[in-house]
This record gives sequence, structure tokens and C-alpha cells, in this order.
Amino acid sequence: MSPRALTPLAPAATDPTLIRNFCIIAHIDHGKSTLADRMLQITGVVSDRDMRAQYLDRMDIERERGITIKSQAVRMPWALPQEGAKPQTFALNMIDTPGHVDFTYEVSRSLAACEGAILLVDAAQGIEAQTLANLYLALENDLTIIPVLNKIDLPAADPEKYSRELAQLIGGDPADVLRVSGKTGEGVEALLDRVVELIPAPVGDPDAPARAMIFDSVYDAYRGVVTYVRMVDGKLSPRERIQMMSTRATHELLEIGVSSPEPVPSKGLGVGEVGYLITGVKDVRQSKVGDTVTNAQKPAANALPGYTDPKPMVFSGLYPIDGSDYPVLREALDKLKLSDAALNYEPETSVALGFGFRCGFLGLLHLEIVTERLEREFGLDLISTAPSVTYEVTTDDRKHFTVTNPSEFPTGAKIASVSEPMVKAAILAPKDYVGTIMELCQSRRGSLIGMDYLGEDRVEIKYTIPLGEIVFDFFDQLKSKTAGYASLDYEPTGDQEADLVKVDILLQGEAVDAFSAIVHREKAYAYGVLMTERLKKLIPRQQFEVPIQAAIGARIIARESISAMRKDVLAKCYGGDITRKRKLLEKQKEGKKRMKMVGRVEVPQEAFIAALSGDTEKAKEKK
Repeated sequence: MSPRALTPLAPAATDPTLIRNFCIIAHIDHGKSTLADRMLQITGVVSDRDMRAQYLDRMDIERERGITIKSQAVRMPWALPQEGAKPQTFALNMIDTPGHVDFTYEVSRSLAACEGAILLVDAAQGIEAQTLANLYLALENDLTIIPVLNKIDLPAADPEKYSRELAQLIGGDPADVLRVSGKTGEGVEALLDRVVELIPAPVGDPDAPARAMIFDSVYDAYRGVVTYVRMVDGKLSPRERIQMMSTRATHELLEIGVSSPEPVPSKGLGVGEVGYLITGVKDVRQSKVGDTVTNAQKPAANALPGYTDPKPMVFSGLYPIDGSDYPVLREALDKLKLSDAALNYEPETSVALGFGFRCGFLGLLHLEIVTERLEREFGLDLISTAPSVTYEVTTDDRKHFTVTNPSEFPTGAKIASVSEPMVKAAILAPKDYVGTIMELCQSRRGSLIGMDYLGEDRVEIKYTIPLGEIVFDFFDQLKSKTAGYASLDYEPTGDQEADLVKVDILLQGEAVDAFSAIVHREKAYAYGVLMTERLKKLIPRQQFEVPIQAAIGARIIARESISAMRKDVLAKCYGGDITRKRKLLEKQKEGKKRMKMVGRVEVPQEAFIAALSGDTEKAKEKK
């Protein structure tokens, strides 16, 4: 702990000129959480005895994977020496943000609650795709940017080179780029001083009706909804009645305070302060992120400009393996929706999988994290169907359909056009991998926009690619083809018409909706062959032959057959005329034919999971 952190900071309302609100933005794994840990230690908010790595990451998944999923706000005291006077104590409100492309929405909410941002870059890896994306977000919000190089204690660090790169990017002097080590604490005190000097104090009207912006909320099993707010105008005090401006719902403020980093109740929040509100509300839908909180007796005339609602990019069906868990899944999604405003869901049914929910996610990591949280935090066993994107379909009779699930694709009507969502992808990588990356993007129907060299050996390649082509394994392929050096960021750019068809997988002539997919006509045959071969390995043999077919409409494009299990009916024929053997075989053939007419193919649960995830080996072991 720094001796300058010993000045106590009362949790009561603070003079706005002594408040600094900032966040840390960076690419994934560039050391945001480690730097936040050192700040907590140096400012004395967390004692050395209580300190643990990734202190602000509260979820087990975050700690295990070493990634930040939820933004966390924390208030820290910091004393700045004054010439000829006693040191002045400032209240620093820091928000630690996620770095992955899927959680850009979390970052945008954090940026809206701040006046400045620390742009953190790994001194051994340099600028990455998400660094640029988050920087542009911060610049759109008119934030003051403080460039910082982290991990300068690493043997592979090259601070000189990356200082020049960073200064060139934001238009400054390489000497102004601070050098810190989140691990050892070197340079962190100087960084806190720079935050106080450069980031402007919050501006607001203390006498106006109260207006506070909700930038996050979590569900507490005992206290209900805990809402995190940034005060813009006026003041909020305990026991007063507040109103949510979008829903017009009114509640009593049971507790108000600041996170330091554990909740500390206070006598109220004033202009520029960041804190939490507890109203005892249990309904997760009553505390909408992006809403404005005001006083119920003296409400504000206009709400604060809110956030745009996050638009789901990837859709997947979530089904409980045990059908009786459906109500539990609904409740779990309701609770998760509060702490994850970007999650969308609606009920749907599947012939093969029963009752479940069609969920919208920001990307594949978001899908993976939500599924894992549902399984861990609520003890559910789930199947998730293959991820798909939203398509706009127009038929010849001018009817329009929005398709989020292949089963919604119109059948029996002549299709006039199909539009698919496109994204603008920015890939950063060493120049040696340019050919490999271009080859991968071309194979995914990408079209090159341009290339920029960010330094002597780093290049940014921009492509327009259909979102449907990158939601499966594009990122994995990109990492493996570039030895892990490439980084990817993408943003939606609208829809574009394409020659897309729906491929159905038929078992014994009946379509299984869970295996249907919407693919480009050129790739339809490859998808059909892949799925029929995969299912042949996964579905156990029956007493009768089972044909597995892939079809576009009524046209079969691929077929595999699972041969029947047969009893050796000729075992007792050890001699005699061939007609005796033929008679027994014909009799068996008739029986198999009858069985095929009445028999149904049961697809085991493991086969569904493996076929949808591509994990055929695991399913074969279970079988």
C-alpha cells in the first residue's frame, strides 16, 4: 500500500471536482485485471491479507479462464501532494471492462459512465484488433485517452517499439506513453497521478432533478436486484422514492452506497458519483440497463440518452436434456438476463428435442459462457443446437420472413431472394501470415476491403464476410493458421443477397429439424455429406436398415445407410438344397420390411450433442 493512500475517504457525497471516473480498455489478456489488482492494493482499498489475483472477477468461469466477462466498478482514494498545503484526496471510480469482441456491449456501457479511459497495450504483443475497436468506441464517447504499456517486466517486452506504435495511433509523443507492470506494481503510482491530472472532473447540475444512468445490475439471492448507477444531475438519498423513466415503475430506495470494492452504504450520491442502489425489487425486468433513475416526487423532464439495445448476432436453441427442467431453465434465463442485458430468448419447441428456448447471443464466446453459467449456477444439463444467424427471406408472392432458425425457412413456396447479415472483419497479424489469412477469408466468401501496415511487421487486413461463415470455427481456424498471432474484431455492416438454400437431414424419410441448416448452394453438398457420414457413425444400428439422406427441398444430395442387425438364420442349415436357404432368407427379408414400416429411429441424446458439436469420438465412446 502506498503511504499516499492512507488518507481516509468518507463514502458520503464528494465534491464533483475531486472525482475522476475512468475505465481500463484493452485487448483480451493484456493485463487489465492484474493492473486493477495493483491499483486496489496501492490505494489501500484491499488489504494485502485479503488480496487475491483477479480480485474484481467474481465468477468462477472468469477466474478459471482468465477473462473478464462482467464490468466491475470500484471506488478508490488517492492523495495528490499540493505545494505548501496538505495533500488533496481524490475519489477515483474505476471500471474494469472485458476485452473480448463478444462483450463490446459491456465496454460501451462502461465508457458511457466515464470521462476518461486508460488504453492498455501489452509491451510484448503490441496493438491488437480489440485494442483498436475499444479505442474507436472511447473516441466516439469523447473520452480522454491515457496510453499505457503494460508487462514491461517481461523478457520479450519491447517498450520502445510499441510506444512509437501507440503514439502514432493516437497522435502523440512516444515519451507520453506510460510504462507500467501490473504484476510488480512498477509505474502504477505515476499512472494514478496521471489519471487525476488529465481526466476531467464530471460535470452536472447539483440543483436539478436527480438523473442517474444505470450502467449495470446484478441479481442477489438475498437482497434482490442491485443496480449500479452513475449520477449525472441532482442527488439521491436513502429512503426516498425513485422512478425508472422507461417503465415508470416507482420503488423505495432501501440502501444507497459505493463499491469500495465491497458495498459501503452512504448518505447519498451526488453529481458525478458512481455507486449502487438497492430497492428490494425481485423482478429482473424492472431494472433495465440503460434506463434513467429519477426522483418520483420531482422527476426529471428528459431521460438521459440511453444505450442502444444490443443486437444479437448468433442464435442457438437451448434445450434441457430432462424435459421436466424446462421451468427451471426459464427461471435461470430470467435471472441471467439481469446480469447480462445482451441475452435475448423466447420459447420454442422442436420435434426432436422437446421444449426449449431460442436464444440470441453477441457471438460464440457469449453462447459458450451463457451455457456454462446455466449449467454451473443452476445445475442444468443442456443441449445447444448449431449456431445460426438471422436471414431475411422473400418469396415469389412478395411475402417476407425473418428466419432465426432453419425450421422457420418457408417450404413449398418459391424463394425469390435470401439476404444474410454481413460483417466488416479487421484482422491484425504479422505480415508473414498475410497469404494464409487471405486464403482463409476467400474460402469463407469474403471480399477484401484493404490492408494497412501499422508498423514494420504488423498488418491490418479488412474483409467483408458473411456472419454465417464466421460463427462456426473461423476464429479457431484463424488462430491455428497463424500460430496464435492473429487477432480478430468485427462489426455488422447490414444485409446482402446470396444464393442460400436449406439442407434437411432425413432419417427414414422424416426430416429431423435439429440437424437442418441454411448454407450457400456451393457448400450444400459438402454439408450434406458431412452430416450423413457423421450420423452414420453416431446412430446405433437398428433391427432394420435406416437410410440417412440430405435433401434440398425434394432433391436428395447425399445418402448413407445404417445396415440392419441380422440374425444368422442359416446357422441351422448345414446341408441340403440351396432353395431351403433362400426360403429362410426371403422370410427374414419380409420380416425386416414389415419392421421398417412400423419401426422408428430413436436418436440417442449423445448423438445429438456430438453431431451438433462435431464431437463424434466422444459419442462413440459413450455408445
